[in-house]
Amino acid sequence: MSRSLFTVPVLRRSRLALACAVALPALMALAPASAKTLVYCSEGSPENFAPSVNTTGTSFDVSEQIYDNIVNFERGGTAVQPALAEKWTVSKDGLEYTFNLRKGVKWQSNKNFKPTRDFNADDVLFMIERQWKESHPYFKVTSANHAYFGDMGMPKLLKSVEKLDDHTVKFTLTHPEAPFLADLAMQWAGVQSKEYADAMLKAGTPEKIDQEPVGTGPFALVQYQKDAIIRFKAHAEYWAGKSKIDDLIFAITPDAAVRWAKLQKGECHVMPYPNPADLDAMRKDANVQVLEQPGLNVGYLAYNTTKKPFDDVRVRKAINMAIDKNAIISGVYLSTGVAAINPIPPSMWSYNKSVKDDAFNPTEAKKLLAAAGYPNGFSTDIWAMPVQRPYNPNAKRIAELMQADLAKVGVSAEIKSFEWGEYRKRMQNGEHQMGMLGWTGDNGDPDNFLDTLLGCDSAKSNGSNVAKFCYQPYEDLVQKAKVVTNVAERTKLYEQAQVIFKEQAPWFTIAHAVQISPIRKDVQGYKLSPFGRHTFYGVDMK
Repeated sequence: MSRSLFTVPVLRRSRLALACAVALPALMALAPASAKTLVYCSEGSPENFAPSVNTTGTSFDVSEQIYDNIVNFERGGTAVQPALAEKWTVSKDGLEYTFNLRKGVKWQSNKNFKPTRDFNADDVLFMIERQWKESHPYFKVTSANHAYFGDMGMPKLLKSVEKLDDHTVKFTLTHPEAPFLADLAMQWAGVQSKEYADAMLKAGTPEKIDQEPVGTGPFALVQYQKDAIIRFKAHAEYWAGKSKIDDLIFAITPDAAVRWAKLQKGECHVMPYPNPADLDAMRKDANVQVLEQPGLNVGYLAYNTTKKPFDDVRVRKAINMAIDKNAIISGVYLSTGVAAINPIPPSMWSYNKSVKDDAFNPTEAKKLLAAAGYPNGFSTDIWAMPVQRPYNPNAKRIAELMQADLAKVGVSAEIKSFEWGEYRKRMQNGEHQMGMLGWTGDNGDPDNFLDTLLGCDSAKSNGSNVAKFCYQPYEDLVQKAKVVTNVAERTKLYEQAQVIFKEQAPWFTIAHAVQISPIRKDVQGYKLSPFGRHTFYGVDMK
């Protein structure tokens, strides 16, 4: 990923911007005159091209174009629909899912690999087994940390995955799992070619399947220059029909002000994560349309509950009361965020409206710190993300506001940051004391927040539970909710879990951000994703 925006020298950023400015016209000139080219000003470089180990929206936006799943979410919505599987059946006991795979699906190709067969059941088994079985030759390729697979408890959930024939796969579960079908539509389940994997393993270069990807998706990778550009071309034999866009370019542009300047000039057509302060100008620009909708997200400050002093709930509560959340919302999010109370957004079913936030009260915070044995405060750190995210427009500025608030109650906090990929890795390893992160929902189910981010499996496996929070009364509720199919009963369990979350305070919940995407008016058919993804299949240009 691109280096921290706080540490990249201005000269280096200027050179990168110049490289992009030179590269884009040259690449666009390569296309035939009648070809349609869309340029997306993305905010950073992908971690890699391996859907099973990626954890950031930046990487998801890339793999979204290249790979397909056996089921997908409808474009712009949360309903699960057929994709590489044209239909499926579920047994009455909820334990067996049988998928009938689509025939005649063509793979992309590249300089390393020319497919000799269409997509089939072997590829689905490869996708699952490289994440599931430690003895699999691809389990440790790129990374052995298959975070999503582990965070959602898939190793315990899956009893078997069987190939019944070339176009039929049966998943057998150890227990019913309400969100299972939606889980299979998430990015971790993007299907890679087993034939390509076998060829690269034989050649002694297994890592190439994650560096020079081949998928069945609507766009094939043509070129990748880290921190500069990603170029795709339409997959001519795409099973759902060739994309209306011929060439898709990701112009990697970490600075939101530079993204906006490029959009104004027509050098890019779609941009993510605008600066809130620029929104008025964007809305007044005759060539720009600003799309917005409530975000299925949360930004938070996670306390490492396994480290002193944050293993004491009184300290966590004290920090919650010491930070002025309203000042952060009004000063950083402006009109683009609402204060977060619960770990799930208000638009999500089972949101508990009765839960009250910790009041901003520095005097009470001092009393709690004294009761916990820290009458004179203590020294700690605050980690701040180096990039803008859908849930956080400026983590460095928020960290500065938190730092100032904490100093008033005797807590001295040093602000730290790292390159984005390194930042996430270190937080998952638990190296922080306090660290900012956030989440955009992947499947529209509360489980995707309440278990993936706060469950015991995720805490113990260096997954997405960066608070390392594992509290049995909470865990029991969330795990029970996974196996119940009645929505009303699941709602009650999740509501109780939110009460316990607030009592135990593993996070300082910051905000739920409005999802905003400025686009040029010559872009047609672009839809905001409730999951914060940027999908270009189905989009056209005037």
